Amino acid sequence: MQDTDIAQVLKKVKTIALVGASDNPARPSYGVMAYLLSQGYEVIPVSPKLAGSTLLGQPVVASLKEIGRHVDMVDVFRNTEAAYGVAQEAIEIGADVLWLQIGVINEQAAVLAQDAGLGVVMDRCPKIEIPRLGLHRAA
Repeated sequence: MQDTDIAQVLKKVKTIALVGASDNPARPSYGVMAYLLSQGYEVIPVSPKLAGSTLLGQPVVASLKEIGRHVDMVDVFRNTEAAYGVAQEAIEIGADVLWLQIGVINEQAAVLAQDAGLGVVMDRCPKIEIPRLGLHRAA
C-alpha cells in the first residue's frame, strides 16, 4: 500500500478494534492504543484475558464478534500465525480495513482480507505512520 493510500485509511477511519490489547504500559499495544485515543480515534480493546475490565478508560471485549457494531479498522497486535484467524473475524464483522502491525506479516491473511474487499496495511504501525504522513493532531 502506498503512502497516499495509508493516509486515506487513517483519515477515513474513526473506530478501531485493537486486537491483542495489553494492560502493560511497556507493551507496544498499550502505547499505540493511548496514542490513537489521543488522536481522536475511538479504540475498542480486544483481549480475552482482559475482557470485562477497562483499559485506558475503554471497555475491553473478548473478541471482535462481541463489539456488536461497525468497526472501521482492525489493528492486529497478535503473532503472525494468529493473523489469519483475525482476518477471518474482521471479514465476518464487516470491517473496512485490516491493519497488521510491524512484524506481523501474513500474506495469506492479507489475500483473504483483500479478496473480501478489505483494505490491508501490513508490517506498519499507525503510531509511526500518522506523524510521518503529517496527520498528527495536537492534543
